[in-house]
Amino acid sequence: MNRIKLLTLSLLLTLLYSAAFAQQLRVEPAFWWTGMKDTHLQLMLHGDNIRNLTPSLNQAGVALKDVIKVKSPNYLFLNLDLQNAKPGKFTLQLKRGNKTVHRYTYELRQRAASSASRQGFTPADVIYLITPDRFANGNPKNDNVKGMTEGLNRSDKSGRHGGDITGIIQHLDYIQDMGFTALWVNPVLENNQDRTSYHGYSTTDYYQVDPRFGSNKEYVKLSQQAKERGIKLVMDMILNHIGSEHWWMKDLPTEDWLNFQGDFKTTNHRREAIQDPYAAAYDRKLHTDGWFVESMPDLNQRNELLATYLIQNTLWWIEYADLGGIRMDTYSYPDPDFMSEWTRRVMKEYPNFNIVGEEWSLNPAIIAYWQRGKQNPNGYTSFLPSLMDFPLQGALTTALRDDESGWDTGWLHLYNVLATDFLYADPQNLVVFADNHDMDRIYTQLNQDADLTKLALAFILTTRGIPQVYYGTEILMHNEERGDHGIIRTDFPGGWAGDKVNAFTGKGLSPEQQEMQQFTKKLLNWRKNAAAVHTGKLTHYAPYKGVYVYFREQGDNKVMVILNKNEKPYELELQKFAPQLQRIKQGTDVLTGKTYELGQSKISLPVKAPLILELK
Repeated sequence: MNRIKLLTLSLLLTLLYSAAFAQQLRVEPAFWWTGMKDTHLQLMLHGDNIRNLTPSLNQAGVALKDVIKVKSPNYLFLNLDLQNAKPGKFTLQLKRGNKTVHRYTYELRQRAASSASRQGFTPADVIYLITPDRFANGNPKNDNVKGMTEGLNRSDKSGRHGGDITGIIQHLDYIQDMGFTALWVNPVLENNQDRTSYHGYSTTDYYQVDPRFGSNKEYVKLSQQAKERGIKLVMDMILNHIGSEHWWMKDLPTEDWLNFQGDFKTTNHRREAIQDPYAAAYDRKLHTDGWFVESMPDLNQRNELLATYLIQNTLWWIEYADLGGIRMDTYSYPDPDFMSEWTRRVMKEYPNFNIVGEEWSLNPAIIAYWQRGKQNPNGYTSFLPSLMDFPLQGALTTALRDDESGWDTGWLHLYNVLATDFLYADPQNLVVFADNHDMDRIYTQLNQDADLTKLALAFILTTRGIPQVYYGTEILMHNEERGDHGIIRTDFPGGWAGDKVNAFTGKGLSPEQQEMQQFTKKLLNWRKNAAAVHTGKLTHYAPYKGVYVYFREQGDNKVMVILNKNEKPYELELQKFAPQLQRIKQGTDVLTGKTYELGQSKISLPVKAPLILELK
């Protein structure tokens, strides 16, 4: 009897011992898929003094090709070949001699049959941009989480306000009803920083959703439930830098894992140096290798182990969360050759996918440099499909604020920037927007003029490209203190229990806000089926006396857009538009349903308003 008890106790201790070791060993990525086009997989293993342990596995179709040791004794990198692998689980062991020190059960999952052919966001979509901490608090239980440094402080404009993934899920019906078909959510990965962690741009774990936002499973649920409503999920990613509290920082794998490792230097933000034929090498290096701030260590993507890690992490999230797109933060700041390889690898796995890069420049030539298909003088090749069209955004706000008194004022700013589209390899695939989370809200930029805000939205929803709308624009949200990000990213009314105003239901909105919301909803839902503004040919006429006119045409589908800034009645002469209006007798305003007779010489325009006519 005692012998049986001892054997039972010994078995129990062995199991507990194995479980303890399993918990101490970090393996990333934690699981993978069969059926990927690239059959190579690199595992990062992290645990105490594992460098001199011998890894092994015994799984048909899985070959351990290389074991890479680095300076830190606590890492091993394993290169696996999965060419003949089948879905299933196998045991990865780390041994010292004949003794097993670590065991890890690794899983290879079956890749969904349609995964590789997934369609990313296109010009047929409209993207709704959300800052998750400021949209809706669906689960107050995760407002404060043990182990997370920063807790809830809704009274602090730069603090955490409690918005989360559950809050977004709870309001997917609103997003769908408004007419949005894609959802870009600012970063949700763990950001365990001491302060200002709400924005998400200082990642501390690339494989875990921040528990104050929810969990990995909740993020997948968001993707699934959005997809059921015809909404694609666009993930916000950051490959340039991490947060200073990232777990790597306590034990960096190599001496060159970071740029200026141990010798902090700030980036000069001279993005032009990348393309400048006269730029000093010093300026190029400082732009890409310098840090934003000391709390954002800059990653060295020239390190091949780190580069592979980041590429695999991207593929993992696309596959795991069934993503419909990626928005890449600070696109020109990482190593340019790495970004070329990163986009190549992603687009190889998902040929119909879409990625939009952030390059904050008002110079179209700088933006165009990074787009796939662009023939660059220096030979640089990019595989990035889309970019944020900052030049057009800047021209739009300038055009709307400027008067029409001069030969090159007002709408001419916008007209002139669109005229530079010859610089782009694919201008139809640029993301157009009136504002975003990093700039004053469009209603603020336009001095709280609702009519001008409608003109701005009418433009981005009918011009070439893929429109993006920031949450709250539909209800004229604004920021009193210009340039203050904490106020720009203010709470969406109705997202918190006890809110007196609820934009989801309309309760408490002013008449002007309600009108703007209905205007946006009407235009968005019309756009869903307006093929001409998705991919139709764009023909614009030089603005004249405060009126900007352009056409979108795709076969028999024709739309005439008239943007009128005049505050007094204006008669638009139609003669010069004859090439587009041949055999067209009428146009119906998509916003009011009013019919305009186009066979006459003039039409009366609504004052300081857009007129969007479906031509018949």
